[in-house]
Amino acid sequence: MTATKSVFSVCGMCTVRCPIQVDVQDGKAVRVQGNEFSPLKKGLCARGAAGIALEQDPEKPQTPLIRVGERGEGKWKAVSWDEALDYVADKLKGIMAEHGPRSVLWSDRGGPFPDLHQAFMRGIGSPNYCNHDASCARNVQHGAQSVIGVGRKMVAYDLRNAKHIILQTRNIMEAINVAEVNAALDGIAGGAKLTVIDIRGNVSASKADNFFLIRPGTDYGFNLGVIHALIYEGLYNKEYVEQFVDGFEQLKEFVKPYTPEWAAAETGASAEAIVDLARQLSAAAPSVVWHPGWMVARYNDSFQVCRTAYIINALLGSIGAKGGLPFVNAAKEVGRKGLKKLVDLFPKPEEKRADGVGWKYPQFDGGPGLVNLAYDAIVTGEPYPVKAYLCFRHDPLMAMPDPEALKKKWAGLDLLVSITFSWSDTAWNSDVVLPLSTYLARESIIAGKSGLKPQFFVRHRAQEPTFDSKADWEIICGLAKRLGLDPLAFETIEDLWNYQLQETGVSIEDFQAKGFVELADKPLYRPMSEIKLPTPSGKIEMSSGKWAKAGHDTLPPYISPARPPQGMFRIAFGRVGVHTQGHTVNNPLLAEQMPENVAWIHTSRAAEMGIADGDLVEVFSVRGESGRIRAFVTDCVHPEALFMVHGFGHKLPVESRAIGKGAADHELMPGGLESWDKGGGCLSMQEHFVGVRKI
Repeated sequence: MTATKSVFSVCGMCTVRCPIQVDVQDGKAVRVQGNEFSPLKKGLCARGAAGIALEQDPEKPQTPLIRVGERGEGKWKAVSWDEALDYVADKLKGIMAEHGPRSVLWSDRGGPFPDLHQAFMRGIGSPNYCNHDASCARNVQHGAQSVIGVGRKMVAYDLRNAKHIILQTRNIMEAINVAEVNAALDGIAGGAKLTVIDIRGNVSASKADNFFLIRPGTDYGFNLGVIHALIYEGLYNKEYVEQFVDGFEQLKEFVKPYTPEWAAAETGASAEAIVDLARQLSAAAPSVVWHPGWMVARYNDSFQVCRTAYIINALLGSIGAKGGLPFVNAAKEVGRKGLKKLVDLFPKPEEKRADGVGWKYPQFDGGPGLVNLAYDAIVTGEPYPVKAYLCFRHDPLMAMPDPEALKKKWAGLDLLVSITFSWSDTAWNSDVVLPLSTYLARESIIAGKSGLKPQFFVRHRAQEPTFDSKADWEIICGLAKRLGLDPLAFETIEDLWNYQLQETGVSIEDFQAKGFVELADKPLYRPMSEIKLPTPSGKIEMSSGKWAKAGHDTLPPYISPARPPQGMFRIAFGRVGVHTQGHTVNNPLLAEQMPENVAWIHTSRAAEMGIADGDLVEVFSVRGESGRIRAFVTDCVHPEALFMVHGFGHKLPVESRAIGKGAADHELMPGGLESWDKGGGCLSMQEHFVGVRKI
């Protein structure tokens, strides 16, 4: 047995990408833990620690596969990597020759490494790079851009220095970002108050000083009541508003009818509690973080929920403040050179996007677009046909509503490729499966992380792959070579890294000590007076000039959400600390921790239907789709809601641990692909009703 060595790397079990160190013995990873040197993290979540089980799991694609039966039939031909990459490249060449490069679509799960993916799409000449955000955080992104002119990641959540933290559409203790969890707990230990607004008593709520169990779909109304109290009780930061805010008088007039008493009647919270919350926030300001959310593909007005969160932060003077939402720094803000972008190897395609972002919807961010709208081009051929689709670590058939409808849209594709480290519904229905090495057995491009103290970081390969898989750069550069994209056809990861590090003053060797290189000696808080906002007014906008120019009102009247039909519930879903949506449900270790989900149902509603805790029930949609799941009877969920953890209800025969366990919420959302928030772009995945019956 050889001596143990440590390799600094980056986790890949979710999109957060926590810094890790991996103990390696005899060429195999034997332990994964948080990077002891990282200022961002302490420890590691259960999913990250289960990476070794993923690496060794035989129930994942072990070699490249080409479909030989019908899509979804599960008949495959195992091939070599050269044969697989040749096949994909030849198919792409044929499709692009007939329909043009614009006919190729890409989607991934975002994160810090998309530069490589975007470069590939630019190289072939397609504008259609997308990520998963239409079913996650696009409403937050667009909410930020509509208020402060920049994206959500351009401000930090300074939780560690906050005096009051508000979690709304952000279950920070279960939808885990380890850095945020630790920062929030440190803030609370330092005296910060915690307020949670949700439809159920989640783990975050168990730690709250103030908990508001509100009626599903009324978050926008709740926020309007808080804004009313801040303004009409004189609790806002008048000097800050006068100096940095545009449209305050318009906002004041708009919220006039939305009193705390009105909000109480709408949400179920008490007017006194809403006013008291506003007073607590005013006392803690500007060191307040009203979190604008993470997974906000919920309601038809979730964009407004995110916008009003930013507005509340602005009224408190929290935007730009220490302990609030300070602006982050990239390399240039601390006097350093940033990474050389791979995407700049090729000119930007002049073609408009298939999803309409940037031309049909000029207010939306054209970076990752809205992949759900791109699917329509497959069916209609408008604005042009989309014929090839590459999914990288993305499972739309699990992530988006109404998967059967999505499969029908994909029927018009001539090529569907899944690049994945585990089986998924999307991979099972693909034409080609390219097995991606796990994060323990691959390296990735160097990434930059903006923050109060910016840094570069890198993923190192801790061990060789257990099966016949490849790293993302190996797959993409291999395709690039076959497609004649010579500038992107890097032969080694060192060549790629050296290209990125040009002019940065940083070398590959500098990452060996810690796995990252900090670009500043201490955190930099830039005062609001030094920030130039790219909004039309140059200020924080209560009503967005950019959205107004596109014909969209960003201070729309509140519309009360529909109540469930008699005997039914509004479906709700969320996360849990031991799983990443459907990606980890078949993991050997994590399946033991939580093998199936349960349906949270309020005690009073369960009693009406004769359902006891632990009973097996059938949950069914208005169109008749159904799933079987155990009931979890509790007072800690709103009576109108039926909640379940997302990612269960697997049906693939290759997943022995996950098959038939629990119910799949997204299958109970008929027509859901056409239901989306026109303000922010996200799918409205909790605008669906379900029934329940005891089995």
